[in-house]
Amino acid sequence: MQNISSAPETRAVTSPGHGHGAPRGRVLVVDDDPTVLEVATGYLERAGYDVDHADAGPAALARFAALRPDLVVLDLMLPGMDGFEVCRRMRAHGAVPVIMLTARGDEDDRILGLETGADDYVTKPFSPRELVLRVDSVLRRARLVQDPSPATLGGAGLVLEPSARRASRDGRDLALTLREFDLLAFFLGHPGQAFTREELMREVWGWDFGDLSTVTVHVRRLRGKVEDDPASPGLIHTVWGVGYRLDLPADSTSRELNP
Repeated sequence: MQNISSAPETRAVTSPGHGHGAPRGRVLVVDDDPTVLEVATGYLERAGYDVDHADAGPAALARFAALRPDLVVLDLMLPGMDGFEVCRRMRAHGAVPVIMLTARGDEDDRILGLETGADDYVTKPFSPRELVLRVDSVLRRARLVQDPSPATLGGAGLVLEPSARRASRDGRDLALTLREFDLLAFFLGHPGQAFTREELMREVWGWDFGDLSTVTVHVRRLRGKVEDDPASPGLIHTVWGVGYRLDLPADSTSRELNP
């Protein structure tokens, strides 16, 4: 499988049903390596995306403010301002899916990227085709939640409105990322059931492959936002040898509320 360190192929690579007509979405690619920018931009454009790019943190923030892209592919190691800070500043202006690029083996950076709020990451050197698939997956999940839905999930003081992409606990708004929202909605939809990390990755992320630490980090971040004491969680429990389970108080049941 060709990776980003190889010369780009000249044959066009398109996703089924795309490549002509209206763009599938706007993607901002941020990396200080000209080869990465050229190859990633080329593959994403051939897959049907409208792509812009930047090679430094301040330039990325300027392009983000001007374009309001549907997704950002963001390198962690940038001159002047690292990808973590760029991600934080972008997120301060509204939710946007982010796929971070990290060096292979830098597990601490990958985990910190996820904790910063990245929805996914790709390790370098990477296959351009894999990057396109990851972009497809993240945007598909982001758009699914925009479909009209009459259901509002609730339990233990939590209220989730999928169609409005709004979450609260005891009347207090929760600032959840795309994946955190999806994960909490899945748990609320299946209270009392234990799921492995593989099952959560498949059901919430839509992947049959990937680093399972992604799930671990998102559970930890979610606990930090919905638990009274994240160090001693009362809602999202670790089931040793299995995975995770949402337990609701006896006087609170997960339910669909009438709007």
